Amino acid sequence: MDEDGPQSLCGPGEDEDGPPSLSGLCLECVCRNLQALCSVRSDGSLQLSSCPAFPQELSDLLIHTLVQQGLLNDRTLGVFRATECLRLKRVSIRSCRLSADAFRRALCSHRLKELDASRLRGDITVSDILQGLLSNQQCRQSLQRLTLTGLDLLSSSSDPSLRFSSLRALRSLGVAWTQLDDSGLEDICSLPVLDSLDISGTAVTDLTPLLNLKTHLCSLTAHGLHHLDMSTASLLSILSNLEQLRQLDISNDRLDTESESPAVVLQLLERPQILPALESLDVSGWSGLSDAAWKPFLEVRRGMRFLGLLATGAGASDFLSGEGNLKVAGEFNLTQLCEALRRYREREVLLQRALLHLHNLTNQLDIGSQPDVLKLVCAGMQTHSRSVGVQLVSTACVFNLTNLELAVGMPLRLLGNVVQQLITTMKNFPNHEQIQKNCLLALCSDHILQTVPFNRYEAAKQVMTCLSLYEDQTLQRMSVAVVSLLVSKLSVEEIGQLGAEEFIIKQLLSIVQQRASMGAVDSTLKFALSALWNLTDETPKACRIFLQNQGLELYTELLETYFFDSSVQQKVLGLLNNVAEVEDLHERLMEEDLLKYILALLHSPVVEVGVSYFAGGILANLTSSRGPEWRLDAELRNTILNKLHSSVISWTPPDHEMVSYRSFQPFYPLLDCSQPSGVQLWALWGIQLVVRQSVSDYSTLLENEGGLHKLRDLTSDPSIHTDVHSLALNILRVVEPQLQNCS
Repeated sequence: MDEDGPQSLCGPGEDEDGPPSLSGLCLECVCRNLQALCSVRSDGSLQLSSCPAFPQELSDLLIHTLVQQGLLNDRTLGVFRATECLRLKRVSIRSCRLSADAFRRALCSHRLKELDASRLRGDITVSDILQGLLSNQQCRQSLQRLTLTGLDLLSSSSDPSLRFSSLRALRSLGVAWTQLDDSGLEDICSLPVLDSLDISGTAVTDLTPLLNLKTHLCSLTAHGLHHLDMSTASLLSILSNLEQLRQLDISNDRLDTESESPAVVLQLLERPQILPALESLDVSGWSGLSDAAWKPFLEVRRGMRFLGLLATGAGASDFLSGEGNLKVAGEFNLTQLCEALRRYREREVLLQRALLHLHNLTNQLDIGSQPDVLKLVCAGMQTHSRSVGVQLVSTACVFNLTNLELAVGMPLRLLGNVVQQLITTMKNFPNHEQIQKNCLLALCSDHILQTVPFNRYEAAKQVMTCLSLYEDQTLQRMSVAVVSLLVSKLSVEEIGQLGAEEFIIKQLLSIVQQRASMGAVDSTLKFALSALWNLTDETPKACRIFLQNQGLELYTELLETYFFDSSVQQKVLGLLNNVAEVEDLHERLMEEDLLKYILALLHSPVVEVGVSYFAGGILANLTSSRGPEWRLDAELRNTILNKLHSSVISWTPPDHEMVSYRSFQPFYPLLDCSQPSGVQLWALWGIQLVVRQSVSDYSTLLENEGGLHKLRDLTSDPSIHTDVHSLALNILRVVEPQLQNCS
C-alpha cells in the first residue's frame, strides 16, 4: 500500500488530557452490548437478564452513557424499570426520542432528585412528565431540580389539575420556550422553596406573581419575554422587591432587529439601590451600552461576579476585561469570548455572534494552541448541529485553532471528538460548499489524519460523497488528499467495504482521467492514484470495478504518458499489481503489448527500483504456475521469467520507505516450491525489503500468518535454486533472532 454557564445536568465529563476512566469504559461496553445482556418484554422494551445492584452513581452514569452514545430510546430505557438494581437520582435525557408511556414506566418509579428532559423528541409534553412524576409520592417529595426547556405544555389528553406546585421540594425549575402563561407562572410561584427559575421565551405577560418568591428567589432567567406587557416602572418595582436575587438574565437574542437597550436596563444601571445582592447580570444583545455606564453600577456592587455584555458595545475597558474576579461574556478579548461560548452554548444567535468574533480574532492574532477554546467550539457545534450559521463559522474556527502545528500537543480525545463532529457536519450539509471546504481544510492535517482516534472509514466515505457532488478544483484537491491518507490507515476489512462502493472507484478514476487529459503532474493526480492503489489492495471486488470502468485502458495510457515520472509509474504499476494478484482477472492483463512494456520497465537500467519492483510483481503473478494457464507466446513467458530472475538479484534496496504491507497473504502462493525461481525471488525480495524497514512488526506478521514455514520450506528443499535459498535464508537470519528476543 501507499504510504460556568449552563451545564449538563448530570454529565460526568472526563479529563480529555488523561485516559478514560475504567467505569466509563465498562459502561460503554455494556451499552454497546446491551441487546446481548437483555431479554425482551412483551412490549418490546429491554430488561437485563441478570443484574447486580448498581451503586446509585453508576446507575446515573449508565443512563448518561446511553444518552451520549445516542442509544437511549423506548426500547433501551426499559432496563431502568428494574429499580431494585438500578436506582436513579440525577437524570438527563435531553434531546432523546421517548414516548410518555416509556418515560412513566421506566423513570417515574425512581426517587429522582434532578431531571433534565429538555427538548425531548416525540409526542411527550410537559403535562405528560408532570403526570408521571406526580404518580410517585416519593418523587413528589424528592425532586429538587427540573428542566423542561422547549417542550409542548399540554397534550390532547392532559389533566388540567396537574400543577408544578405539587412538587413541593422543587428548588430549581426551567420551563423556557414552553407555552407557559400567566396562570402557570402563578402556580409555579406558590412553590415554597423555589430559588431558581427560568421562564425565558414563554407567553408570560405579567411578572407580578414573582413577588410571592421575594424572600427566596435567588436566580431569575427571563430573556425573550416578547409577550411581556408591563411598564418599566412596574417591572423595576417587582425586581426591586426580589431582595434575595443574585442572578438576573434579561438578555436579548434578537440581534437582527433594532435592539437598543430598553429603559429597564438603563434605569437598572442608574439606580444603585435596586438589587443590592446582585452578583450576576446578563444584558447581552442589547446594544447602545457604554463602558462608562457600568462603572458606578459596579462600584456599589462589589460582589458582582458576572456580566453578560456580548453585542452591547460595552466591554473594551480594563475593568471589564474579564480577567479578574468579575467574569465577562463579551467580544473584546479571548477571555470574554470563552465566557460567551461557555454561557451561550444553548443560545444559537448569541453563540453564533461569539463564534464570529472568535474567528475574526484568530484571523488577526496568533493566540497559540488553545485546546480549551477548541473544546468550547466543538460543544457549540454539537448543540446546534443543524444550524447552518453556527456550523459555517464554527468550522472556520476549528480550522484556525488546529491549523499547521496548533493541533500537535492537543489532547487526542478532544481532537477525535472534533473530527467526528466535522464528519457529522459534512453529512448534515452536503449541499453547502463553503461548509464542506471548511471541514476539509480542518481535516487536511497529517497529525490529525494519522494520529487522532476517529472513525476513518466513515470519514473516507463522507469525503468521497463530498467529492462526487462538487467540481471545484480546491475542494477536489483537498478531498483526494484526505481520502488518500485515510484509506492508507484502514484495515483490510474496511478497505474491502470501501472498495466495493463503485461510485468511489468511478469518481477517483474520473479525477485521474481529468488531470491526465491536462497533462498535470500535481498532488491531486498523485493522491487520487494512491487512493485507488490502496482501495484495490487485497480487494478483488474493487479490482473488478476498476476494470469494468475502463481503468486498465486509462492506466495503460498513463504508463506511456508519464514515462518521465517514476512516482506516477510506481502508483500505476502498484494498482496493476493488485489486479494481477486476483487469479480470475489474469485474462484481462494478458495483452502482449502491455506485458512487453512492463517487461521493459522491469529490467531498464534508467528506471528507479520502485518502478521495476512493481513491474516485477505484475509479471510474477501472471507467470506463476498457479492460476489460469498462460495463453500468450510461450517464449514470452520464458523471457519474462529469465528477466525476472536476473533483475531481482541485481536490485539494490532504496534508502527510503518504498512500500508497506498489511499482510503477506498475496506473497505466499508465489513462494511454493513448485514456482519458477524468478517468481519466488520477486516475492522474497519484497518481504526482505519491508522486514528491513521494520523488523519487529513484519517478523510478527510472518509468524502469525505462517510465513516462516514457507521460508523454511524453501531453505530445506534441495531442488530450490541457490539464489532463492540464499534470499530465504537471509530473511530467516533477520527474523528468527527478533522473534526469540521478543519471546
